[in-house]
Amino acid sequence: MPLLPIYSAGAIREIETRANESGLMQRAGQAAAELARGLCGDTARSILVVAGPGNNGGDAFEAAALLRRAFFRVTVIFAGVRDRLPEDARRALGKWQEIGGTPLDSVPDGARFDLAIDGLFGIGLKRPLAGRHRELVETLNALRVPVLALDVPSGIDADTGAVMGCAVRATHTLTFIAHKPGVLTLDGPDHCGELKVDRLGLDPPALLEPEGALLDADILAAAVAPRPRNFHKGKAGSVGVIGGAVGTLGAAVIAGRAALRCGAGRVYLGLLAPRAPRVDYAHPELMLRKPAEILGKGLLDVLVVGPGMGKTDAGRRLLRAALAVPLPLVLDADALNLIADDRGLEAAVAKRAAATLLTPHPAEAARLLGASTRAVQADRVAAARALAARFRALALLKGNGSVIAEPHGRFWINPSGNPGMASAGMGDALAGIVAALAAQGAAPLGALLAGTYLHGAAADALVTAGSGPVGITASEVIDSARALLNTVR
Repeated sequence: MPLLPIYSAGAIREIETRANESGLMQRAGQAAAELARGLCGDTARSILVVAGPGNNGGDAFEAAALLRRAFFRVTVIFAGVRDRLPEDARRALGKWQEIGGTPLDSVPDGARFDLAIDGLFGIGLKRPLAGRHRELVETLNALRVPVLALDVPSGIDADTGAVMGCAVRATHTLTFIAHKPGVLTLDGPDHCGELKVDRLGLDPPALLEPEGALLDADILAAAVAPRPRNFHKGKAGSVGVIGGAVGTLGAAVIAGRAALRCGAGRVYLGLLAPRAPRVDYAHPELMLRKPAEILGKGLLDVLVVGPGMGKTDAGRRLLRAALAVPLPLVLDADALNLIADDRGLEAAVAKRAAATLLTPHPAEAARLLGASTRAVQADRVAAARALAARFRALALLKGNGSVIAEPHGRFWINPSGNPGMASAGMGDALAGIVAALAAQGAAPLGALLAGTYLHGAAADALVTAGSGPVGITASEVIDSARALLNTVR
């Protein structure tokens, strides 16, 4: 089954234009009314609808009229001017008035509702909410009832997920035609609640090539092949990890353990600390070497550089040597910080013929782009695309709704994961998981997509089992990832 497509607000408008179909607003209103009826159940009958000054308001009016005809008690607040409404939205307001509905200016004192519908603003909002519109958002957030947002929670930028001054905190969001980046990354997921898509009878990919796609569990099956009985460790590939300076040995060890437990046949650790142990007694299967010993001898299929490496001259020399190795290369943590400070290393990354996978968090991405963390977070999709293009690499921008991009601009957003992953070592575990999948035969892009999804899904499984989100460790995520991988196999 193909991954669900993602489109920017501008692309959604282009799809609507190419479809050239009347009745899309009526379909949106019907879809919203049907979901609202399901959310209300058999006993809840009182619904508040907030309709805004544009087409999102028209969707809300269509839903309000259908719900009133279904004998719900519907109160509509209209935050706009009738004569300034788009034509379709003005007709939808007329339908509401034709059946006796009266749009109000504010919520009646003492009114109680079982459900609220947010139809204030959709994908077109590009300025912070203020004045009356801000007050209505605050009213919706204070109701303490389920809130159904239409298309995008009002106040969320549909392209970036940024909060525009303030935003509705919906319990459910029904987005139309296709997913938008803003409901999947940054603050969008915290404001959307349960997210559903209604295509309104359209086939978006047939009308316009998708800009991005939403990862799901099928990505694991595409990257993980079943093992035949006639199998040996050489077929599972070899992973090398270079890192682990004084005081940060654990980062490299976590990456190595992740690679080992997620299926790599051999894992070599090249530790920078002068007095590094020669064996990991918890995982003696790991082969500990000096960093130079695992470079250039044909031992490896995939190389990870950066976990706990530090920003020393020795680390810089090892990174330069690793960039010359013709293998898929996962660059994380201090490797990224060293590249950000050295134009020569940056040029060497961009010139590599083998696949390069960058896995920065927002602050590391900002250093690589010469920008601020705030600027990176302001448009996470654009930042991931910029990284991929600048370094001719596959780029993973970590965070809520991690974004993966390739140099030509295609991107993917990962929905798995939870706040319990905000703990030390998680990025190191992810680097090891991705490397393990690549070593076992997944193409670099497939390994990055599947590894990102698996990393988050493993943490989600821990929460489902009652072990989080508070207190989840990277080591627990590694074990959970192994269990999930074996269910896929």
